[in-house]
Amino acid sequence: MVSRITTAVAAVLAAFAAQAASAQGPGVEGVWSNPKGSVEVRTGTCGDKLCGVVVYASQKAQADARKAGAQPLIGTTLLRDYKADGTARWSGQVFVPDRQASYYSTIQLVDAQTLKVSGCILGGLICKSQMWHRVPSGGALAAR
Repeated sequence: MVSRITTAVAAVLAAFAAQAASAQGPGVEGVWSNPKGSVEVRTGTCGDKLCGVVVYASQKAQADARKAGAQPLIGTTLLRDYKADGTARWSGQVFVPDRQASYYSTIQLVDAQTLKVSGCILGGLICKSQMWHRVPSGGALAAR
């Protein structure tokens, strides 16, 4: 009897959690495009952290990375070791291939379609941000 009640309670809690997640809309996981549309990054979990790997790069972006001595851009993990740092905000490291360097970074889910990516130097005193946009499933990435 107790196990049936426990199972029923667990099922109800799971249903509420799923409903709450769907009410919030899409999370940070997905494919995101930089402002120029020259790079697309797939975000997802890497162990207990969040990361982002390049899944598309324009010919120019790939050439710029090669000129700087970077490894092939597609397959490079740009967003590294992000941990939740509040509601819809994560902190970690952003790797900049043409500088061959990683910087302190935050990402923030502005809305279901917009991700603010910031990279900082001098302990976070000077930061640069970009607004990335979600790539629709079946959109440009799927056509490539």
